Amino acid sequence: MLAATPASPESAGMSQAALERLEDHLKRRYVEAGRFPGTQLLVYRRGKIVHSTVQGFADVERKVPVKDDTIFRIYSMTKPITSIAFMMLVEEGRVALDEPVHKYIPEWKNLGVFQAGTAPAFLTRPPSRPMLIVDLLRHTSGLTYGFQQRSNVDAAYREKRIGEVVKAGTLDGMIEDLARIPLEFSPGEAWNYSVATDVLGYLVGKISGIPFEQFLKERIFNPLGMNDTDFFVPADKAHRLAACYSADPQGGMTFHAADRKGGLTLQDDPATSSFLSPPTLISGGGGLCSTAADYLTFCRALINGGELGGVRLIGPKTLQLMTSNHLPGNVDLPALSRSLFSEAAYNGIGFGLGFAVTMNPAQTLIAGSPGEYNWGGAATTSFWIDPAEELITIFMTQVLPSSAYPLRRELRTMVYAAITDSNL
Repeated sequence: MLAATPASPESAGMSQAALERLEDHLKRRYVEAGRFPGTQLLVYRRGKIVHSTVQGFADVERKVPVKDDTIFRIYSMTKPITSIAFMMLVEEGRVALDEPVHKYIPEWKNLGVFQAGTAPAFLTRPPSRPMLIVDLLRHTSGLTYGFQQRSNVDAAYREKRIGEVVKAGTLDGMIEDLARIPLEFSPGEAWNYSVATDVLGYLVGKISGIPFEQFLKERIFNPLGMNDTDFFVPADKAHRLAACYSADPQGGMTFHAADRKGGLTLQDDPATSSFLSPPTLISGGGGLCSTAADYLTFCRALINGGELGGVRLIGPKTLQLMTSNHLPGNVDLPALSRSLFSEAAYNGIGFGLGFAVTMNPAQTLIAGSPGEYNWGGAATTSFWIDPAEELITIFMTQVLPSSAYPLRRELRTMVYAAITDSNL
């Protein structure tokens, strides 16, 4: 695949001094303060890499530094890749966005909406309409995540370990379990961050007729040369896998930010990580490991209208559809969200088909552009693509949860501050 060309920030309308200020901010506030083990930051503008830096450790205990080829658990940054894979099948006419999900998962036909009770004795009512394929892509399906810890439905997910970072069971088993748990709400009535993208991965396998992970390899990773992106890290690359840490003293995955005292607890040792062997549950919602370079390749294909180096994933009109706001009534997330946690800030932000989408930068209170789209992962990895400014930013570290620090707001503020020649 065509490697991205490095260039000076000034040649692409950005300030080197401002990007160095950002790097110094990361160093002082996060790495030297012991909040992050290490970081990697890539900034790409007008077709060139204008900033590429690593600092700190990928593995603090063994004093292994972050390198350009360090492999990170990207968790929910898997979701945009799964969503693109699914839309490839839509483009081929094999599935449509307005079809009911139960056409492909018959056992979900009679899913009810939660009224009262606890598992397994739930009281439910019929949904006002069936769950549609588009509901899975935009998180309006009525599904949830156990870690939301908001309802009896969430509790049932936790009991069955559905959608956990520690991958248990199989995709088929997850689909069967979900057939016995009610929906949080009637599809289309609210937005709730959920296991819906795992369901999309299941459907990619079912509709394409080949295993989901094989589809990704054959249709996305191999053609683009994303050779370090997979659901596990093979033995010959194990030395490149970063350690994962928790900002919580218990070393857990607590998404609701407590008072952070600084300091890190080892959460997943790269020498014994479950990511060193193929998982039984292939999670399209959060299962991939990758490198900053591989993820940049994926993002470059998107900013280029769905194609890179002669390899086309999807057409530009499909990508335009995916990066439009699909929330009913064209509202932003606060108007529709029931989520206690997601990987997005809310005001002025809508949601497309697999991505959060900036509708109104003024309402976000952060510099940006209308039409910019993004997502992040549980271990504080993140990316955004700004087509108007021809800008891609990718940030990697390994600290759970992503809500521990206001890092994403700071990244946006400081990267946009580095633009000296705006396209808008």
